[in-house]
Amino acid sequence: METLIRTLTGSREDEAAYREAARIIQSGGLVAFPTETVYGLGGNGLDPTASRKIYEAKGRPSDNPLILHIADISQIPPLVSGIPEAAKALMEHFWPGPLTMILEKAPIVPDETTGGLPTVALRMPSHPAARAFLQAAACPVAAPSANLSGRPSPTNARDVLEDLNGRIPLILDGGESEIGLESTIVDVSGPVPTVLRPGYYSLPRLKEVLGTVAVDPAVFSSLKEGERPKAPGMKYRHYAPKVPLTLVTGEDKARAACICRMARPGKRTAALIASDTLPLYGNASDLLLIPLGSRENDGEIARHLFSALRNLDRLGLDEVYSETFESGPLGEAIMNRLRKAAGFHIINPQETGEDHE
Repeated sequence: METLIRTLTGSREDEAAYREAARIIQSGGLVAFPTETVYGLGGNGLDPTASRKIYEAKGRPSDNPLILHIADISQIPPLVSGIPEAAKALMEHFWPGPLTMILEKAPIVPDETTGGLPTVALRMPSHPAARAFLQAAACPVAAPSANLSGRPSPTNARDVLEDLNGRIPLILDGGESEIGLESTIVDVSGPVPTVLRPGYYSLPRLKEVLGTVAVDPAVFSSLKEGERPKAPGMKYRHYAPKVPLTLVTGEDKARAACICRMARPGKRTAALIASDTLPLYGNASDLLLIPLGSRENDGEIARHLFSALRNLDRLGLDEVYSETFESGPLGEAIMNRLRKAAGFHIINPQETGEDHE
C-alpha cells in the first residue's frame, strides 16, 4: 500500500484533501490526521472492521480501547446511554479541546471500538483541520495516536510516516502539534469523576468545574496483572524509545551529578534535561545533553517531549537518563508519559544515600 501525504495550508484548497479523507473513512479505510494534542489514526468508529484495522495497523492490543472523535455535540446522544451532569459541565468548559470523557455506551458502538468495555471514550478536538476532517467524515472517528503501539506519539506527519508508511493510505499534514501530549481523560461513568490520564487540563482546573475529582492509581503506577485498561495508555508500555530510559529524581544538583556519573567512557549516553539546569552539568564530555525547555514554561517541555523521545533512537545511543518534571501545570501529564516510557524505572540518588559530589 502506498501512503500519500496531503499538506494542509488552511485555505479552500484543503477541501479536496478532506473529501479524499472522508471517502477513505466512509469506505472503511484509515486516515492519519492532526489534532491540537498529537496526530490520530482514524477510522469509522461505528464500523467494527475499521476498528480492527486500526489495531492491526498499530500492532495494538485489542483490549486497549479507542477514543471516538466527534465534530459536534449533537453527535453524542446516539453513542451513549445517558449524559451525566458532570459530563455536561466538562463539555461546557473544555470542549472543543484536549479533553476525553468516558461514558456508558449505547449498543450502536461496537465492542471492537471500546476494547469490549461497556463504556465509550469521546473527544471533540479544537484543531481546525481535525474539525474540518471530522465534519467531512460525517461519522464518529475512532482514533488512537498515529504510531506503532508502544512508540512515542507523533506530533508531526514525518513521525507518522516513519511508523505507518505502507500501513495506511493517507496522512493529512497539518504541521507540528500545538500541545504535544495526548488529551486528559476523565471517567464520568461512575459516581465520582476520575482522571484516568492526565493531560493539558490539570486536576486543579477540573476541580474548579466539578468539585470532587479522583485520580486512578494507574496514573502513577502500572496496572496489576489481569486488570483491564479503562482508557488508552493505562496498561501497556507507552511512549517508549527503543534505547533503555531511566528517570532520575531528587534535588537539581544531586540529580545532575548522578546523571554525569552514570555516563561512562565507551558508552553513548544522553540526558533529557531542563534548559534551566544545563549549567549544573559542566563540560560533561561523555554525555549528550538534550534540553527540552525551561521549567518556567512546561508547555515548551510538553511540546518537545515526544519528538525528543523519537530522536533518541536516531542517535544510536546505549542508554538515556532523564530529569523529572513534577512542578508546573503540566507536570503530572509530563511525568505520566515519562514514567511509562521508562517502564517506571526511577532512581533518586538522595534516597539511596549515594555520594555523587
